[in-house]
Amino acid sequence: MGSLNKGVGKVEVTLRWDPSPLGEPAHDLDIVAATYTVEDPHGSPAYIVHFDSRSPDGTITLNRDSRDGQGFGFDEAMTLELDRLAPAYTRVVVGIAIQQRGGRTTFGAIGNGGFRIREGYTVLAEDGFTDVSASTAATIAEFTRNASGVWDFRHVVRGFDTDPSSFVSSMGAA
Repeated sequence: MGSLNKGVGKVEVTLRWDPSPLGEPAHDLDIVAATYTVEDPHGSPAYIVHFDSRSPDGTITLNRDSRDGQGFGFDEAMTLELDRLAPAYTRVVVGIAIQQRGGRTTFGAIGNGGFRIREGYTVLAEDGFTDVSASTAATIAEFTRNASGVWDFRHVVRGFDTDPSSFVSSMGAA
């Protein structure tokens, strides 16, 4: 008999933060998703989706990108259509990276930072960056495909002290 658990299908990850004080460099936060294969679920990502990119098959898309947090509410949004991902992919890790153009900036220096992860109208997670305030990047979610082929969600906030390029290569490590 099969599982009655339908799992997670189509998810939206949104990000909000306050603009920098007048006269200071703009804070630019980015949502990043890394996709991993069955053969290498904790190694190198098969592909990464971030600003100015999308997944090769169109299942993960950055719908809104803010470079300064000047918007109303959630300024940046990414859609993940997990139920459409090919069976070769078994894990997707989502994180937030702070662009470091104006010098080292941590989550603690950015006002009102937070994220929300929803499936339809159901909020799977909503949180801020208090626990990783000294970090420059953080993972916020992990989606894994179980043996039945169903996607499971895990809310995981883990801080990193690194630049965005190094973050994407290490965000999925075990």
